Amino acid sequence: MAVIVQIDFTMPAEMLGDNLTQAAGELAASINQEPGFISKIWTENAETGAAGGIYHFTDRTSAQAYLEMHSKRVEAMGADNIRSRIFDINEALTAINHGQTGH
Repeated sequence: MAVIVQIDFTMPAEMLGDNLTQAAGELAASINQEPGFISKIWTENAETGAAGGIYHFTDRTSAQAYLEMHSKRVEAMGADNIRSRIFDINEALTAINHGQTGH
């Protein structure tokens, strides 16, 4: 069953916006190669120094493996206060609201 992963963390505000876009291009491309990965929505709030993303994976096992690896990776990039959660998708209700749950 497909799952959603929510990750957020704090980073210095000067590392967000255009700076993050320039610095994270290779990282973004590498995420596409992760087992079970479907998509990611990148998130940030420069006012609070928060960044992260909403990830869509084909299964919980792939999501958990990615989460463990990625948490260490963003910490090495200077992130702290890393929080994450994995959610199952209620596909019936999501379909009513035009949510995309397929590949």
